[in-house]
Amino acid sequence: MSKKKPRPIPQPAPGLSKLIDAHTHLTSCKDEAGDIVKRSLDAGVERMCTVGDGFNEAKAALDLARTFDNVYAACAIHPTKADQLNEQTRVQLTELAKDERCVAVGETGLDTYWIHHDPENTASLEVQEEALRWHIDLAVETGKTLMIHNREADEDLLRILGDAPQPTRTMLHCFSSPLDVAKEAIERGYILSFAGNVTFKRNEEMRQAAALAPAGQLLVETDAPYMTPEPYRGARNEPTFIGHTYNCIAEARNVPVEQLIEEVNDTFDQVYQLKN
Repeated sequence: MSKKKPRPIPQPAPGLSKLIDAHTHLTSCKDEAGDIVKRSLDAGVERMCTVGDGFNEAKAALDLARTFDNVYAACAIHPTKADQLNEQTRVQLTELAKDERCVAVGETGLDTYWIHHDPENTASLEVQEEALRWHIDLAVETGKTLMIHNREADEDLLRILGDAPQPTRTMLHCFSSPLDVAKEAIERGYILSFAGNVTFKRNEEMRQAAALAPAGQLLVETDAPYMTPEPYRGARNEPTFIGHTYNCIAEARNVPVEQLIEEVNDTFDQVYQLKN
């Protein structure tokens, strides 16, 4: 019986600098956040936004943003955990979102994948929608970017975003929807953020969406510790490896990677209101 070849150990893409990671989960990575931040800086990743998926992780994300000058936070309750949103957590999340180191309300949104695969541990679609609408109101109230998680819920998500109050900026993180959804999202002015799965061979339509998004409506992220880009798919991810995703998207857009990096930096500043 032949043995499986061991997965290669992930390495950063060489020769890149001034990279940003628009959405990562430092508190979900096994190593200490400080070690990850240092490795990322050594790999040319200068800034990142870390995200929590429940209240405790959202608070931890904000604590990290207060600790590291190059780390910012997004705070919300993930749609699969939307039943955690009660009177107490609403008050607490509102306070987190108002903090100057919190740059986005997220990740919130809809996820029907886990409703079908683990219904006992996943909030219902009705509860998710109620939580999403509350987070939208919070983004409007605070003036922060709305950071959206969407997994197999395109129609319902576009319906809700279309009839709800409009935040100044709406970002669709880890974008993986069909091209027609990308076109509608771009037309509405949403920002599409692409993770390492854009590098997977089967995801040609995702690369087409990345090529379609105009400058100012495109970000790059890891969604670490998941979505490790090729050629390291399946290994644990961290911001250190995001350069491979930049290279893939630059190729899809037929532009030099340095141009893409500059455009993404400008968009990061605009979306998260970091420009003076």
